[in-house]
Amino acid sequence: MRSLYLRIWLTVIVTLALFAGASGWLVQRHLDQERVRNQAVINERIAAWGDLIQRSLPAAAAPPDVQAEALKDWSQRLRVPMALQDEQGHRIAASDSFVRREGDKQLMHVAIYQIKLDDGRSLFVMRPNMLKPPPGNDPSGPPDEDIGGFGTEHHPQVSEARGAPPFWFAGVVPRGVSPGLSLLALVVVLFLAIAVGAYPFIRRLTRRLETLKRGVEAFGQGALDRRVPVEGRDEVATLATSFNLAAERVEALVRSHKSLLANASHELRSPLARLKMATSMLADSSPEQREHLRSEINTDIAELDGLVDEVLLASRLEAAPEPDHLESVDLLALAVEEGARVDASVDGAGASVRGEERLLRRALRNLLENARRYGGGEIRVDLEDKAAAGVEIRVTDNGPGVPEAFRERIFEPFFRLPGHAERAGGVGLGLALVRQIVERHHGRIRCVRPPEGGGCFVINLPAAARA
Repeated sequence: MRSLYLRIWLTVIVTLALFAGASGWLVQRHLDQERVRNQAVINERIAAWGDLIQRSLPAAAAPPDVQAEALKDWSQRLRVPMALQDEQGHRIAASDSFVRREGDKQLMHVAIYQIKLDDGRSLFVMRPNMLKPPPGNDPSGPPDEDIGGFGTEHHPQVSEARGAPPFWFAGVVPRGVSPGLSLLALVVVLFLAIAVGAYPFIRRLTRRLETLKRGVEAFGQGALDRRVPVEGRDEVATLATSFNLAAERVEALVRSHKSLLANASHELRSPLARLKMATSMLADSSPEQREHLRSEINTDIAELDGLVDEVLLASRLEAAPEPDHLESVDLLALAVEEGARVDASVDGAGASVRGEERLLRRALRNLLENARRYGGGEIRVDLEDKAAAGVEIRVTDNGPGVPEAFRERIFEPFFRLPGHAERAGGVGLGLALVRQIVERHHGRIRCVRPPEGGGCFVINLPAAARA
């Protein structure tokens, strides 16, 4: 069976059937035990009534109306339907409740107990029957003999009063629906109701899983824009949300890698073309020209090496957005070392953060190289420790700055400002790498224009990155 919803539904049905069967058996057993206990109580009570009434009834020789009056009086006192027969089986008297219920006995679960009195008369007491009929005891006819009653002294006897309908005795249950069958019918109805009611809920749940499965399969086959609907607030909805987020991340990574590959391929063409031209001219050039060509070749090789290095670093950062190894990094010492490379002034108090020194050094170096290449003039690095707000690093130059329309785009891979495409060095990956490194340390970078003019890049590292 390969359908998940059928397996879940059948599991529910089987579990429900086992529970219903066990519950029904326990309830039926309890009811049977209760019936036996109640019947024992009734038997004891009737035996006591028989002894009491036998001592209180007028003698058998008393007039019938006197005996009838006494019987009805005891029937009212005990609130029990009673009848009295003489030794020959003729009815002497019966209470109104006995006569009325005797006519409706086919609709009631009753038993009529016959108690033989010492003077030969028979006292009949009608009570609810708590026992199942013994085997072979047909309610439509006279009951079998030796049905359990009061013991040897007050044993119910099977007999017919002459001229009267047959009596019903202890252990005989009239026609009707058995309590056990009623319980079984109730359990079956509940079972069917739950089984039918559970199916649409289980089917709805598994249908959402099937939709998620189809979405994952389509995504795996290359439909990177495929998303699955999020319905409800349960675990399936959480799973669908997680899949959509992962799918967006994967799609963004694939798109970024495609763009990175396309742009890298484009950027590789220029130095490769210059290398090809320089090598072809080496054979026919003069010694002075060869020296110049060798210098150009070395420059192109360095550019290629830098491009490959930055592409590989960008790919590694995208593949692992969280830091691998955290260590305490002295930002002031780092700024002083890198500032000396481009003759930049460094100012600020000492500040340390936990991060990857190699990457933080690369980010600061790229910003300083960018300021030297495009800003010109004086370059400053300012560090400010803002306590709980973290650390702020500002790299400022007095160049033309970045137009407001491009202050976000300059962090895109291979984007360069108009007119800067042919400047020496730089392929448009430096600032993109800086943003990746800063975000990897849960910080942010932005480009602003200071009041005094020029360009300024501001890095904010959160307090969580503090050492």
